[in-house]
Amino acid sequence: MKRRLVLAIDAGTTGVRALVFDRDQKVAGRSYREFPQIFPKPGWVEHNPNDIWEATRTVVEEAIRKLGPKQLCGIGITNQRETALLWDRETGRPVANAIVWQCRRTAPQCRKLADAGKGPTIHHRTGLQLDPYFSASKWHWLLAHVPEADRLLREDRLAAGTVDTWLLWKLTGGKVHATEPSNASRTSLFNIRTMQWDRQLCRLFGVPTGILPQVLPTRGEFGRTDASGIGFELPVLAMVGDQQSAAFGQGCFRPGTVKNTYGTGLFMLANTGRELILSDRLLSTVAWSCDGHTDYALEGSVFTGGAAVQWLRDGLHLIEDASETAQLAASLAGNDGVYFVPALSGLGAPYWDASARGTILGLTRASTRAHIVRAALEAIAYQSRDVLDVMAEATGRRPKVLRVDGGAVRNDFLMQFQADILGLRVERPTMPETTALGAAGLAGIEAGLWRDPEDFISRRKVEQAFLPRMEPRGRERLYAKWQEAVERCRHWA
Repeated sequence: MKRRLVLAIDAGTTGVRALVFDRDQKVAGRSYREFPQIFPKPGWVEHNPNDIWEATRTVVEEAIRKLGPKQLCGIGITNQRETALLWDRETGRPVANAIVWQCRRTAPQCRKLADAGKGPTIHHRTGLQLDPYFSASKWHWLLAHVPEADRLLREDRLAAGTVDTWLLWKLTGGKVHATEPSNASRTSLFNIRTMQWDRQLCRLFGVPTGILPQVLPTRGEFGRTDASGIGFELPVLAMVGDQQSAAFGQGCFRPGTVKNTYGTGLFMLANTGRELILSDRLLSTVAWSCDGHTDYALEGSVFTGGAAVQWLRDGLHLIEDASETAQLAASLAGNDGVYFVPALSGLGAPYWDASARGTILGLTRASTRAHIVRAALEAIAYQSRDVLDVMAEATGRRPKVLRVDGGAVRNDFLMQFQADILGLRVERPTMPETTALGAAGLAGIEAGLWRDPEDFISRRKVEQAFLPRMEPRGRERLYAKWQEAVERCRHWA
């Protein structure tokens, strides 16, 4: 039987998805499982690594149950990125919960490094801002606060990694401890100029280089699964960070192409090709490294996107389901001056203000839950413009099209408002799971399912394009009030 299917594992922030794609990018099998979110203290976010692994095993089994592994040519893995894990090399047992990318517990350490003037060095070598968002300070915290981690370190049994590394370790039965450049470039320990772990940065953050994984190309054979992993043997042919994977799935292969993912956070990424462009307000990152070449990208990472809607549901109980928000927002003729700055985990790009706090402005006795819901959706679009404006300034080019993906793109109100506030065409693809699709594409190209990236992306289809309808004067008036709201939010703390 010819192997004509590829399996993508998408290990996100709130759950794991497995999708099986054929050559025409049609889904032949799928499964999804959420796993618990752990909040030990305000501002702290954790995951149990075993929960991530068990969810992965479950969705893989369910996605291929009717197909069988013999039709699969390989596996591509994509993942939430900066989340940091430590485990025992001998037993495979995690030494503590993973510290999630949203967690802000390491803000004091980052402030100390900033006060010591280390920010420019870190930025120059990694392309990243000095912020608790990234993995290095999280690993340092675990090493400093988990006694078992120190013991295992002294016994040369400690392994570190991001979620891709953890899943590869588990899938291969502990045989392979590796990552790839798009994930490594999100740790604050990887030099994106030399494409190696940076010993000076490791010393600066107090993370021993010996516990870090080997860095392999984004596309290639990382290892083979075994019976102790998922019960059958199959090559892992690609690993890539979730936002870079979404960019690949959207066909952002050429410099200047831009995608925006609307998930827990918002992640806008512009391909800059072989050119590394540094920005004081955005992140410079590795897009992917294949065939001996590295493509770079500029990224704007907004911490709270869809998570704001989740908070309206779970925290305030204003809605029962996210699907209600479009109708509620559209029930109003305008926002009536109500703005919500969802700095629930501080502000990411382009502000990088860990002390900012969520703020709702403009409420009156006439305000209803519809106003707050609409303000939350509009905030997603405003934050995306914040990033795109800075991105256009840094690259010297403004795109004509924004390619979008993620769960929130099903919200027509949000997509139309996004087109209006940007003044750009917004394209929603037929295949919404472009993060998983990108990993499948990379793995499938390696397996020969597609000849090359152009053959892969030739099958991309646009479901709907949203064109701007708002007059420029009205657009700028709304956006100016948003910027004022952001400034009040940053001064509140």
